[in-house]
Amino acid sequence: MAWHLFRLGRWSFVHRRLVAGAWAILFVVLGAGAATLAGQTNDNFELSGIESTEAFDLIQERSPQAAPDGASARVVFEAPEGQSLSDPDNKKVVDRAIADLTTDGVLSVADPFTAGTISEDGRVGYASVSYSSTVVDLPQSDKDALEDAAQAAEDAGLTVAVGGDALAGETALPIAELIGIAVAFVVLALTFGSLVAAGMPLLTAVVGVGIGVVSITLLTGFVELSSVTPALGTMLGLAVGIDYALFIMSRYQHEVRQGRTLEEAAGRAVGTAGSAVVFAGLTVIIALAGLSVTGIGFLTQMGLGGAFTVAISVLIALTLLPALLGFAGRRVTTGRLSFLKDRDPEGGSERTNGRRWVETTSRFRWPALVAGIALAAIASIPVASMQLALPDDASKPAGSDARVAYDLIADNFGAGANGPLIVVVDTQGADEPAAAVDAATTRLQEMAAQDGSDIAAVVPALTSDAPEAQEAFAQQLEALQLATITVVPGSGPSDQSTKELVADIRDAMADLPGETGARALVSGQTAVGVDIANELTDAFPVYLVVVVGMAVFLLIAVFRSIWVPVKAALGFLLSVGVSLGATVAVFQWGWLSSLLGLDTTSPVIFILPILLTGILFGLAMDYEVFLVTRMREAYVHGTPARQAVIDGFAHSARVVVAAAVIMMGVFAGFALTDDVILKTIGFALAVGVLADAFLVRMMIVPAFMAIVGDRIWWMPRWLERFVPNLDIEGERLASRLEADGATTA
Repeated sequence: MAWHLFRLGRWSFVHRRLVAGAWAILFVVLGAGAATLAGQTNDNFELSGIESTEAFDLIQERSPQAAPDGASARVVFEAPEGQSLSDPDNKKVVDRAIADLTTDGVLSVADPFTAGTISEDGRVGYASVSYSSTVVDLPQSDKDALEDAAQAAEDAGLTVAVGGDALAGETALPIAELIGIAVAFVVLALTFGSLVAAGMPLLTAVVGVGIGVVSITLLTGFVELSSVTPALGTMLGLAVGIDYALFIMSRYQHEVRQGRTLEEAAGRAVGTAGSAVVFAGLTVIIALAGLSVTGIGFLTQMGLGGAFTVAISVLIALTLLPALLGFAGRRVTTGRLSFLKDRDPEGGSERTNGRRWVETTSRFRWPALVAGIALAAIASIPVASMQLALPDDASKPAGSDARVAYDLIADNFGAGANGPLIVVVDTQGADEPAAAVDAATTRLQEMAAQDGSDIAAVVPALTSDAPEAQEAFAQQLEALQLATITVVPGSGPSDQSTKELVADIRDAMADLPGETGARALVSGQTAVGVDIANELTDAFPVYLVVVVGMAVFLLIAVFRSIWVPVKAALGFLLSVGVSLGATVAVFQWGWLSSLLGLDTTSPVIFILPILLTGILFGLAMDYEVFLVTRMREAYVHGTPARQAVIDGFAHSARVVVAAAVIMMGVFAGFALTDDVILKTIGFALAVGVLADAFLVRMMIVPAFMAIVGDRIWWMPRWLERFVPNLDIEGERLASRLEADGATTA
């Protein structure tokens, strides 16, 4: 394999104009397609086959005009101090606002004066608006009408805030990207000592991210995607794109300093470091694409989108980077920054800090191993109290419209009013439908009357005793064969007590089919989150077996060892524990949360554990491949096992540290955005990379390998016959070049 990559790198170096032109044409074509065919993304997390969504489907089936999955808004009005919304002038303003926002796309508006959503002091009220279109398909005219109505009420003297998903905006990323690029440029300049050399990995990474993102954007014209999908592709593509180019560039400078011609140095760099890039990229792709085994649509989209961007980054590092090296010529290794010492990034002969560190770690290998594992275990303690939930408006930035609306409703009507539960009673199999609905309502009211109940209110399907109302309800029940009961929890949508309430209601309704022939389905935002979290929990073991199994087999082929892949996988578990522990401590407990711009605590985003596992596993294997490959290379060339650990570490540590710092900078940039999903993912990945690169790979791995010695490279003889020799260390490449009479400068 190394020989074929050598030829690819050398060919790209020689045919630089053809390679650069091909990538440029591809970028332009995809960009034009994205500009003309792109659709909209959304922030909804949907999953079929669970009780909460089954309830929505049932409503949609029996009453198509209801559009239970349509966009919604909560318009909150607050009168000035000393006034009431019921005052004639204020009431006119509210009525006018409701009339102005009611477009053809509005299914219903719950007027605060008729729905009873006015606070006890009369100052605050809210109108619930339901639309016939989903968030993705909601016309701009409906959004404009909503915003204009709110602004008109503001101008008339009321305080108005709009919550819900109708006005959910697109995720903005430029600042996050700029932070990552700035950090990367500084680190690359310090690593290579040349602005030209520093700029090349950045250029190739930006091109890779650009092609990946415009491809995903083009796909939105044909498939409905989550707004996190292109953002995740950008995050991963930028991080791994810079890192992969960094490793090849570092090896290129090393080969030039060994006296190779520029053309041969480019080929050797791609043949050796490029081999590690291919397999490191494959582990990331396997981990991300493996999310599809969960069968959960939005996770599959995120995984495949990220995997595609990583694949593009690998191809660009193997082809476009050598082409750019051909354009740059000697400027890559000359023109160094005057204040930096001229040093080979992979030079292992001089006594560097990396060599001193690994020698110390190898000398005190048992204390280093025990201390590293203990530190990771302590940092993982918060995971035991981790709570998962869907993101809601309570986690939005302070001062935002959605957060103001949430807080006003929570302060005046209780936090549960922001996320009521919907109990859908399906009476299709009931002999007496009305009696079945009454039985379900009675059970909920009895639950609400119990001491310590978390039910603040139960709104029956029939809210009036008037004969005409009862007759209308009976007709509706006969036609639709379903009724909806609203349960207002006492706690917020993401609170643990609300999730427990969902389970309690389902338990209370479990014997309803046997007694009445009807069934009750619990839905609503919290119920959806609970159901999806349960599905993720069930899918997680399958995902781990598939992804870790495939990656371990791949690493067995790379290192021709059983214990290196096993050790890599176990070390990864420590990194995940540290990452999740830190995330719980910051986001859920509030430790140091102000540094990230958080002004409130909230449960961890429910998709984080499985998404973090997939991404971090791939990235952890990156560092394992790059670090241990040089150790393997030294060992294959005759260096004793323990000394090979030291020599390989000394050769690769500086570059691995630079790569880790760059990746942390990219992820940290996303941790500073306002979007809570990206903020959580960015923070968790930054901490995970920190733990994996510096604690696991730089401390635990060399200590463990020094303890095990030669046995670390053991593989059963019977297995050797089935595992191909991929020549990841480039030994066959070097022999072939020497045999072919490859010349040096």
